[in-house]
Amino acid sequence: RELLPPWLVIIAGLTGIVLLCVSTKDVPVAPLRTKYGIVLDAGPSRTILFIYQWTTTKANKTGVIRGCSSCPVQGPGVSSYSDSPQKVGKSLEPCLNWAQKEIPAEQHSQTPLYLGATASMRQLNLTHPTLSDSLLAALTGTLKSSPFSFQGAQILSSPEEEAFNWVAVNYVLENFFKYDWRGQLVPSGKGMAGVLSVGGTSAQLTSELEEEKPPKEGVRLQLYGQTHKVYSRQCPCHGTEQLRSRLLSVLIQ
Repeated sequence: RELLPPWLVIIAGLTGIVLLCVSTKDVPVAPLRTKYGIVLDAGPSRTILFIYQWTTTKANKTGVIRGCSSCPVQGPGVSSYSDSPQKVGKSLEPCLNWAQKEIPAEQHSQTPLYLGATASMRQLNLTHPTLSDSLLAALTGTLKSSPFSFQGAQILSSPEEEAFNWVAVNYVLENFFKYDWRGQLVPSGKGMAGVLSVGGTSAQLTSELEEEKPPKEGVRLQLYGQTHKVYSRQCPCHGTEQLRSRLLSVLIQ
């Protein structure tokens, strides 16, 4: 074997000494920025404020969120304030103040705030549209006065509500995506689950359609790089109240 030239050995030794003597400094990696969002679910019996958070990382142009915390609003659902709309906004203030403490102050102006009302407000809008408009106006006034970025308060249609339920269930089941062994997001490869939602007076079965053209009342969603056509089928008289009435009738007989 040939020996290395002496001058090369000397240079290599000096290089090693220099590297050992020069102070080094780790370059910090900037953490992913956390963002927040607030959703007020105004249901028939009560309203709940939910705080969500996510990072700037997205999976096929759709954010990956997680529930952070929640605050049940004291009192009944918003439709119960039809006789005193001025009180419905005040009922939200304790939870809005709580959210200001949960979310960093520098993020308040960038935190979207949204309220969606469901079944009872849909019914009130059909029977007394003026009252429902007054309630939405009162809610809007309170939410706009908060430091968050108000995005709107509206009454969700039944297909929209069931589509959101369908998204939530399949998101929790990791049917849209999953984490691989490296901790990276990859397509799950699983099919989408159908959702049976049972209310007081009716039930709804929501599933994804295979047809090219969904019915007019269907909802088209663009999530995680894929298009989903969701359709909800109404099942009247199959709610919990009707089932309870049938059970009582059988017991009486």
